[in-house]
Amino acid sequence: MTVTTTTPALAGTETQPTTVAGRVRKRLNTRWGTAASILIAIVWTIPTFGLLVSSFRPEDQIKTTGWWTFFSDPQLTLENYEQVLFGRSSSAGQLASYFVNSIVITLPSVLFPLAFAALAAYALAWINFRGRDWIYIGIFTLQIVPLQMALVPLLSFFSQGISVGGIDLLPAWNLDDEQRFLQVWFAHTCFALPLGVFLLHNFVSQLPRDLMEAARVDGATHPKIFRTIVLPLITPALAAYGIFQFLWVWNDLLVALIFAGGGDETAPLTVRLAELAGTRGNEWQRLTAGAFVAIVVPLLVFLSLQRYFVRGLLAGSVKG
Repeated sequence: MTVTTTTPALAGTETQPTTVAGRVRKRLNTRWGTAASILIAIVWTIPTFGLLVSSFRPEDQIKTTGWWTFFSDPQLTLENYEQVLFGRSSSAGQLASYFVNSIVITLPSVLFPLAFAALAAYALAWINFRGRDWIYIGIFTLQIVPLQMALVPLLSFFSQGISVGGIDLLPAWNLDDEQRFLQVWFAHTCFALPLGVFLLHNFVSQLPRDLMEAARVDGATHPKIFRTIVLPLITPALAAYGIFQFLWVWNDLLVALIFAGGGDETAPLTVRLAELAGTRGNEWQRLTAGAFVAIVVPLLVFLSLQRYFVRGLLAGSVKG
């Protein structure tokens, strides 16, 4: 009788990766790779740290010396923040009111695309109707249309409405002052939907089919399935997309300036930041403080939703 024995692998030995990607990944996970990553992160953060230090330095020092001289002659002041937030002059800042405008613009511009994209993603993934695939392809192709190409048609729609053969299908909006927020919300929602539907559709379509069929057997309707099953499962995806949309809208200048105007009633924070340096560009010390005022809210949003953001990026990468 022949006995076949196998030699167990020696303890501590590792299987060598056979692919190029595997070998690169192994090298990046070494101590040298980790050290290089830390070094790159530090170098990347140095300019931001210098901007933070400069925002607390007096004006004369900002304009005459570099921020690194702070460590040899440390002088701190809150005058820059006081000017950009509550300055009385028209060129000083007054960012507090523009800060509120940015919040008013950003929140609906994030919530509307999230709601519409989630509903559309569910319908395109789990409701059978004629032309569903063509609608999805059309939404997907809209992502390649540059935003700038839609600015003039949207402005024409808001100011003139839509008419065919002399018949007015939709009247002109003719909005003034704070009512122009509606135009910004509408524009941001339109620009965000193609990417939002595409991303959320990828998550919704990967949900277990057995789970959906079991819910239908129990008599659940589409609204109930969407509310009780789909929404809790795609929360990480919604958070990830919401963060991207929030950062995009909060940092936007072009769309808000065109559709909301540059007036004090509707202009966002980015419009005022572009004017902080003064007409001759000699008041740029205010930009350091203004920049950090502008990043406070996005930073808080990202840190509060970070765990959902990571889960959303990793969702679907592994099964089990």
